[in-house]
Amino acid sequence: MTSSSGSLKLEIHTDDKTPGKWSVPLGDESFRRFLSGGGGSEKAVFGEGSLFSPFLFGKYFDPSDAFPLWEFEAEVLLASLRSLGHCRVDWSQTDHVYVLKSDLPVVGKNNVQVYVDVSGKVMEISGQWNNNKKTVVNGDWRSGKWWEHGYVRRLELPGDADPKNSEVFLPNNEDCSFLEIRIPKINSKSKF
Repeated sequence: MTSSSGSLKLEIHTDDKTPGKWSVPLGDESFRRFLSGGGGSEKAVFGEGSLFSPFLFGKYFDPSDAFPLWEFEAEVLLASLRSLGHCRVDWSQTDHVYVLKSDLPVVGKNNVQVYVDVSGKVMEISGQWNNNKKTVVNGDWRSGKWWEHGYVRRLELPGDADPKNSEVFLPNNEDCSFLEIRIPKINSKSKF
């Protein structure tokens, strides 16, 4: 499905039944060891200023832990990254909608998936590396050392968010990789 702006609309999944998903935390030392041995794909997705970087919020924060993004002002939380020209993510809200915009490295574009848990309190954006040569043993890639197979950012949604009516878009362009998520507010009288 394509929107009028030439973007591909992604489906938001609610039926993810992966037991133990994200149960292995990505610690600071594990991440540094992994990144030092990783190739371009991993560094592009986990790089400075990326939505998926554990250092996005100024100190180490495991991307598989839910973060209350909209409780913080993007201008304040991302000030140092913006001053260096390294910021590749932004979020905002209006009276009717919460918006998240982020660059996606091309490596992650074709594999991006968005899930909302059944309670509607957490949204996760994840995907596997395009050229993942590592074999997943004993189940789903998200249940073990997930960072060796892909990437994730889990976001805690505000209480008035309506994730069931959210929309996620990727540009319908091979050279451009930009993610936009629009989450309406409950009881908002206007369509975003």
